[in-house]
Amino acid sequence: MTGPTKNELWFRLIFSLGGLVLLVVAVMVRGISNSAALVEVVGIAGAFFGGTAIWSAVKLARHRD
Repeated sequence: MTGPTKNELWFRLIFSLGGLVLLVVAVMVRGISNSAALVEVVGIAGAFFGGTAIWSAVKLARHRD
């Protein structure tokens, strides 16, 4: 079984970076309140998009044609 293709890795990387940008814009517009729910949402979304971006970038760096 093979892993994701190079095109799929690029899609994941671009999608993840876009998600991080939207997350930063949302925090800049709405601000960070002391609400636990907002901290959880920002933390989980940041971990998901950030982790996926890092994972995709590492896989692209190691990807052989």
